[in-house]
Amino acid sequence: MADLDPTVVSPDNYKLLGENDQFRVVEMIVKAGESDIEHSHPSEAAYFISGSKVRVHLPDGNSDELDIPDGFLLIHDAWTHRVENIGDKDVHAIVFELK
Repeated sequence: MADLDPTVVSPDNYKLLGENDQFRVVEMIVKAGESDIEHSHPSEAAYFISGSKVRVHLPDGNSDELDIPDGFLLIHDAWTHRVENIGDKDVHAIVFELK
C-alpha cells in the first residue's frame, strides 16, 4: 500500500499533518472540477470540513457518486480509489489513518 500513499502519488491533494506509531493525520483537498490520483488508505476515518458531489472510482472500473455534506464522517476499511470532484465547491477533509 505504501506505493499508493496519497501524500506521495497525489501531493497536490494530500498533505501529512502528523503521525505517531499508531496513526497518521492527512489533509485532503480536491478542488471543484478536479480529481486526485489513484491511491490507497489503510482503515480510515475522514471528517469532511467541506463536502461536495464526488465520483469515487475503484480499481475494478466501477464508480459511485456521493453527495457529501459538510461535516460528514466517513469510516472505511482499507481501500484503493480515486476521487473526482464533480460538484461546484472544493472538498476539504481531515483523514485519520490507522497504521
